[in-house]
Amino acid sequence: MAALDDAVARLADEPADHRFKGLPPDAAVSGTTLGGLAAERRSLFTGGFTSPVLALSAERLEHNLATLAGYAARHGLTFAPHSKTHMAPQLIARQLAGGAWGVTLAVPHQVRVARAFGVQRILLANELVDAAALRWLADELDRDPDFRFVCYVDSPRGVSLMDEALRAAGARRPLDVVVELGAGEGARTGARTEAECAALADAVAATGTLRLVGVAGYEGEVPGPTLENVGAWLERLTALAVTFDKAGRFAGLDEIMVSAGGSAWFDAVADAFAGIPALSAPTLKLLRSGAYVSHDDGHYREVTPFNRRPEEGGLQAAFTLWTQVISRPEPGQAFANAGKRDAAYDLELPVPRVVRGLDGSTRSAQGITVASLSDQHAWLHVDEGVTLDVGDWIGLALSHPCTIFDKWKAIPLVEADGTVVDVIHTFF
Repeated sequence: MAALDDAVARLADEPADHRFKGLPPDAAVSGTTLGGLAAERRSLFTGGFTSPVLALSAERLEHNLATLAGYAARHGLTFAPHSKTHMAPQLIARQLAGGAWGVTLAVPHQVRVARAFGVQRILLANELVDAAALRWLADELDRDPDFRFVCYVDSPRGVSLMDEALRAAGARRPLDVVVELGAGEGARTGARTEAECAALADAVAATGTLRLVGVAGYEGEVPGPTLENVGAWLERLTALAVTFDKAGRFAGLDEIMVSAGGSAWFDAVADAFAGIPALSAPTLKLLRSGAYVSHDDGHYREVTPFNRRPEEGGLQAAFTLWTQVISRPEPGQAFANAGKRDAAYDLELPVPRVVRGLDGSTRSAQGITVASLSDQHAWLHVDEGVTLDVGDWIGLALSHPCTIFDKWKAIPLVEADGTVVDVIHTFF
């Protein structure tokens, strides 16, 4: 953690300049750093921030971090949050400080970012077959004996490519892998049957460069997911771990990894993992939820397991995209200066929640809807009788955390009164 904390602290020395949209232009002129800007505790609305600007609620972020950490602890789950959601080392540091085992990532570049900031435990939730990435990884594992890395295996061809690349790289440490069980016909990645999983385990055992340490999968890809069929697939996953263990496939391990869990079905994962019997080594029951960190006002608001189990707590939508009305060319029509470059739109369009006038007054955005997005414009429909003036700011609620974070390199962390207390730096 010390290396990570030191690397994260150095982010504060980055100039708050033209590379980061929405930040105050005068900060760049004066040579202010990101840390210096945060220390000034400017107002998001009167401190020179320009529109559009994405704001992350400090209080809601803290609530969400604590909520999932507490949930995992109560249910005996080890937590490796999927950090491809935010790709923000500052948030990774907070997740690890809150008890996370490590992080989950998706592609080699994300692993390199995490390692550059000193992250010591990484699960790559994909099969890794890129020879250049495997050469780098072999060097990284050899260089740092405390670095723990695990990735999926999904196919015999993948196992062969991994073995070939690791041998060519002269890898001295075996690469830990988990067999991925696919979520069903037509789902995403993963072996489709238990027989195929067993063949993969045999292929791994034959390499000498790979070590089988568990099983994994993603229940969110179960076709037509319901609690019943998601639960049935999770039973297959846990039974696969038991079968592998009885066959001696995990002999000699200090722990056996069983991993699943996105942000829509972690309650089903908790229930299924609670039923795993004692294995030949302690079970690392690894949950990988990622979108929880900011939650949202759309898709994840509808699918969060806390809707089914409110007694367990709840998450709070932490993002607001502030955009400014720049044109009212016709009655019933307005345009704001945030578009596809700024707002997530892959699952749902943004929803106006609040209007802030130039005098600082606020009012409901009821009667205003986002009809569509261009690259840099939001097309707004304004109901008859609704007041909306050029210059007004509109706070937009957004859906899908992964594509919200993806569009911003620097995100002001804002307290409820509008005070900017930090700037979150992302690395996509």
